[in-house]
Amino acid sequence: MSRRCQLTGKKANNAYAISHSHRRTHKLQQPNLQWKRVWWPEGNRWVKLRLSTKAIKTLERKSLQAMAKEAGINLNLH
Repeated sequence: MSRRCQLTGKKANNAYAISHSHRRTHKLQQPNLQWKRVWWPEGNRWVKLRLSTKAIKTLERKSLQAMAKEAGINLNLH
């Protein structure tokens, strides 16, 4: 499984680690992904998803059904 948020699609970002002498080396900035069990009222069951912490905060405002529809995810498969 790739390191990608299942609802928002967040993934790693290419960046530089810059030392004190200003030497640049490549590094990856990974998203903060968590396995989260979310209650899905329309399906009347729990759904286990790999979400970024930003997506978890957004779930508190929006519903899981609405976010899954935006992302094009079928929650019956999770």
